[in-house]
Amino acid sequence: MNTTILVVDDEQRIRKLLKDFLAKKDYEVIEAKDGEEALEIFEERKDTIDLILLDVMMPKLDGWSVLRQIRQNSKVPIIMLTARGEEQDELFGFELGVDEYISKPFSPKILVARVEAILKRTSKSQNKISDYGGIEIDEEGRSVKVDGKVVEMSLREYELLKYMVDNIGIALSRDKILNNVWNYDYYGDSRTIDSHVKKIRHKLGKKGKYIKTMRGIGYKFEIK
Repeated sequence: MNTTILVVDDEQRIRKLLKDFLAKKDYEVIEAKDGEEALEIFEERKDTIDLILLDVMMPKLDGWSVLRQIRQNSKVPIIMLTARGEEQDELFGFELGVDEYISKPFSPKILVARVEAILKRTSKSQNKISDYGGIEIDEEGRSVKVDGKVVEMSLREYELLKYMVDNIGIALSRDKILNNVWNYDYYGDSRTIDSHVKKIRHKLGKKGKYIKTMRGIGYKFEIK
């Protein structure tokens, strides 16, 4: 069964460029020329769409609005295509649940590599469920439960929590977290990590205290 990618951009040449490169990797590509069309297509095919490439600046409905609506009931990986390189925009997007950013102009080959990396991370692995002091992580379903209740997390939030529990009791520097969770050269501010940790703690409720702040270093997951 082919992997399906929804490409949302108001520029026809960008859609064609992405489609041509993604098709070489045997991905099925669906196109949408604006936010409204994207939401209509996603509603019809959300069970078969594996990843979304979403432009920020579009007529009718911008990328942020599309992202908000999709995140209300779906954790599908979303890569934002943006002409803006402003750090504040990126932090805003991560707060809303963006999994990755790619700035225009971009290298199609690099973009395809990023797509492949995210799809690899989100594909189902062997079924393994681990419990960390009441925080249950299901690696196959890529889901998190706290005291038996499902907690909705974006891909990046899940990966950050997973990385911390995999290194339980170890102080992790922000640089180490960026290198292992974002796993490519990320030139943004480390506040991106702080923003994600804040959201994860909130979602974990009382269990959020397991994520300790290591002053001047980073964070450590510890059950005490």
